[in-house]
Amino acid sequence: MPHQTEESRWFSEEVAQHDSALRAYLARRFPSLPDHDDLIQETYSRTVQARQSGRLTHVKGFLFTAARNIAIDLLRGRGSGHESLTDEKLMPLLEEEPGAPEVIDQHQRRQALLDAVESLPPQCRRVMICRHVDGLSYQEIALRLGLSTQTVKGHLVKGVRDCIDYFDAHGMLEDVAKEGTEI
Repeated sequence: MPHQTEESRWFSEEVAQHDSALRAYLARRFPSLPDHDDLIQETYSRTVQARQSGRLTHVKGFLFTAARNIAIDLLRGRGSGHESLTDEKLMPLLEEEPGAPEVIDQHQRRQALLDAVESLPPQCRRVMICRHVDGLSYQEIALRLGLSTQTVKGHLVKGVRDCIDYFDAHGMLEDVAKEGTEI
């Protein structure tokens, strides 16, 4: 039974603390859904399944995204016993700006990328920025930094590998193949 105790502890510490915020979010964003309890339960179920499969990296972001997706699925699947939803009613729900959980998740991912690039050696970091921020070709980077194109390619390979290692070491990879990464 130690596994159940560990899972219960994890759920209490990492998931349950977001219950009131999740309920408030659903009430505000999906007021037409009659009962949020079933939706919350399904969200918790998916969260536990994601953790067990090793796909869970950010609990709060996952909770709010899963709840939103389940709510949208419920709205789309309503049958004849409920009020009909026209495209005009559904579109604001589907096209809204990202909510707080999505913005937080995007910010966390962007910050992780910045931290990974910052951890690179200076010359490698400059090459990565020239390529992925400035959009320069190998030849343009070589001219700008006074390097050979082979050296530029070497720095790019190292930079991508080091960033992948950084994400892996910080538990941020989700089923990403380490090989075949496009540079």
